[in-house]
Amino acid sequence: MTTVLLTGFEPFAGDPANPSGEAVRALAASWTGPATLVAEVLPVTFAGAAARLRALIDAHSPDVVIATGLAGGRAAVGVERVAVNLQDARIPDNGGAQPVDEPSVPGAPAAAFATLPVKAIAAAIRDAGVPAEVSYTAGTFVCNHVMFTALDAAPAGVRAGFVHVPWASGQGRDGQPELALGDIVRALEVAIEVAVTADADLQGVAAGTEH
Repeated sequence: MTTVLLTGFEPFAGDPANPSGEAVRALAASWTGPATLVAEVLPVTFAGAAARLRALIDAHSPDVVIATGLAGGRAAVGVERVAVNLQDARIPDNGGAQPVDEPSVPGAPAAAFATLPVKAIAAAIRDAGVPAEVSYTAGTFVCNHVMFTALDAAPAGVRAGFVHVPWASGQGRDGQPELALGDIVRALEVAIEVAVTADADLQGVAAGTEH
């Protein structure tokens, strides 16, 4: 049976909530398969999140790894295509660490592409009525660190990547865009479905950006 590892994050930077963690918990509570779902909410710490993710991959040998996190200010679900091997924290993590210009994985390549079918996932989420796009920056905070770690830790043949979500309704700061939590949950459910069933990513379909 296919095993999917799905992670979100705890709140950070003084926020009372993190919709990625909330959505992961909600999807785990309603999950009916057919894949086996392993769901976990990670700490927002560079060291702790990476170590826990590696332990989960080792323990469960998932076929698919989808990490998720909050991208406050975005209006659409962002299916990340690339992670950079860089920790450059504008703010401290929840443990007080603030690495600057440090690699996520020493000695690894400068960047790594998601092995998820990112274009197919974004298209399917849009078809489900939820705004979505392929994104080309996961930032340089713990989200990007976890994505790069997932791609480094996942064995060959495992589909791995990262999905950024907007604020859930009632959580956005200063009028920032929001999505209903149910829509975020649905987007993650669709991402899993496509990651498990798609033979390959969409071909000949542009999903690039100008900036």
